[in-house]
Amino acid sequence: MKNTALFIILRRMRVPLLALIASYAVSMLGLVLIPGIEVDGRPQYLSFFHAFYIMTYTATTTGFGELPVPFSDAQRLWVTISLYISVVAWLYAIGALIMMLRDQALRQLIDLNRFAAQVKRLNEPFYIVCGYGDTGSVVGRSMIDCNMGAVAIDKNQDRLNELMLENLPVHVPHLCGDASLPSNLISAGLNHPQCRGVLALCEDDLVNLRIAITCRLLSPGLSVICRAQSHDTEANMHSFGTDAVINPFDTFADRLALALHSPDMHLIYEWLTGIPDAPLPERLHPPHGTWVVCGYGRFGKAVQRYLEFEGVPMVIVESDPEKTEAPKNVIIGRGTEAVTLRAANIEKAVGIVAGTDDDANNLSIIVTARELNSKLFLVARQNDNENDAVFQAARLDLVMQRARAISRRILAIITAPLLTDFLRLMRHQKTEWAQGLIEYMRPLLGGVTPVLWTVAITEEETPAVEKSLQTGVNLSMSLLLLDPHDRDQRLQAMALMMKRGKEEHLLPEDDMELKPGDKILFCGCKGMAALQHRTLFSPNVVHYLVSGETIPDGTIWRWFAHRGG
Repeated sequence: MKNTALFIILRRMRVPLLALIASYAVSMLGLVLIPGIEVDGRPQYLSFFHAFYIMTYTATTTGFGELPVPFSDAQRLWVTISLYISVVAWLYAIGALIMMLRDQALRQLIDLNRFAAQVKRLNEPFYIVCGYGDTGSVVGRSMIDCNMGAVAIDKNQDRLNELMLENLPVHVPHLCGDASLPSNLISAGLNHPQCRGVLALCEDDLVNLRIAITCRLLSPGLSVICRAQSHDTEANMHSFGTDAVINPFDTFADRLALALHSPDMHLIYEWLTGIPDAPLPERLHPPHGTWVVCGYGRFGKAVQRYLEFEGVPMVIVESDPEKTEAPKNVIIGRGTEAVTLRAANIEKAVGIVAGTDDDANNLSIIVTARELNSKLFLVARQNDNENDAVFQAARLDLVMQRARAISRRILAIITAPLLTDFLRLMRHQKTEWAQGLIEYMRPLLGGVTPVLWTVAITEEETPAVEKSLQTGVNLSMSLLLLDPHDRDQRLQAMALMMKRGKEEHLLPEDDMELKPGDKILFCGCKGMAALQHRTLFSPNVVHYLVSGETIPDGTIWRWFAHRGG
């Protein structure tokens, strides 16, 4: 590709360069053939070297005078003519070069070459983020905060300009182009050894589908996570083995239904899927009774489906019931008018969901409904991230924001693959189990959302622990939760789940023995994973935590310790 850009440049500059070379050649030939002032009756001729030297300072209008000897009148006339010829040739060449650099196609090719070179130099694991809109930018920033690399592709240059203006701690290589084109994905590092996966987050479902198919065919072992807003596309993506497909409407509707079903389970979900180191969310108490759902698009249908599963009675408000295929008993209207909400018996409802695709209408629905019934539980859909301040000022109980809903799911999948299994198993537990877990976690986390990480007992990821197990030493779960500097202190962390083959253990006990191949999901405060990392990789730390004896690190310190003993 780099050679292609160079070939195009040389091809477009062929005529200007030939004109420049011809002007120099003719001028030099004239200077060599025209005789100079006679000395001792013999005419003096310039060599080709002197002719080139004279043309060099003449064409650049430097003007060093007549060198190496004074010129004859014929030579002076020819130098004058050569000066104008060379100036015209240079102006033509420079003008052609400027015109070529302003060519949009060539600039895109140069940008693509520069982007591919930046990606090629990456030596840390990274993900390819396809689509850097509201969702992609939130995901990208969150990944950088979690010390993960990212490469961005988007068709909109304005979005990439915003990326360049962001004060990110690391550089994010980016390309303005169609992410569904295989050539762009390859340039973005699809076959790069450090590439860990592809996130297809474009606004068009078909584009995301093409990205998923391309990745599955060109790099089958790569993790692919897609966003899909329709169930047809979602099913299609699942059919060829896409690792995860996230539907933001279903995700949020599921959260709302979980909050209605079990506020404690919902609180744990919020804590574990929140952005790390953010303030801990408080428990929601959505009331049970009749709800009003305004807007029967994809979001409204998802809310209806999940709330119906929980047995919640609803009244649907929709302005275009034929287009959205709304139920027969729907209240026709947008919900922004008091008369429509009164027709939906808003005075007797306990909650309202403003779920249209227009932020202004959603806020208008909320304000009108609050005037008619001040005790309503207020839920609204926010379509644009730029309206954050307005939605915060509206004092809503719950806000559905697609970008945040998707980014939290993606981060959970990337950083802690076992979290999905943990949340699935958690739903089968009783309320008392959730309340007990909350009471245990609250003082442990210190008021901020936890960091999640997964540990696999393998030779590559936990060499010190694996080595001890191979030598017959019994190690328990508590070993991984001890401070490597003081074994009498525990880390501010806990084990949420252990997976051993097909066995799944929620909240494994401290005395549970570790075995090779175990996968453990941990959560804890910031910095705890780094401390645990010392235990996983240092045999001396494992020995100290098991026996209480310290072994100096390094040959010299061990030699001093031996002599001291």
